[in-house]
Amino acid sequence: QVQLVESGGGSVQPGGSLRLSCAASGFTFSSYVMSWYRQAPGREREWVATITTTGLVTIAADSMKGRFTTSRDNAKNTLYLQTNSPKPEDTAVYYCNARRSAGGLIYDYWGQGTQVTVSS
Repeated sequence: QVQLVESGGGSVQPGGSLRLSCAASGFTFSSYVMSWYRQAPGREREWVATITTTGLVTIAADSMKGRFTTSRDNAKNTLYLQTNSPKPEDTAVYYCNARRSAGGLIYDYWGQGTQVTVSS
């Protein structure tokens, strides 16, 4: 059974730091491109960051660069999102995503999300 379980969310003050984790099971984690998305109330889901199977990181928006980074530990089947100096506009539910294409098929899995609230 495929599972992606995010954790580490909660309340954080602006300028603080937060690390989210996404524990994967039920599939070959190292073979999947992993991403983070977020969705704020009343807004569409937004891409945050992606890390490839070889560790190449792409951060979605210039406004996020320098504040967000992602990493993976294939030995632990875990994806991480580190946020430094969060802003109130970073408040959202954060989701991890696993994606792989093989044999003409796309395998696409989502976690249930974890709430991050940035507020003083």
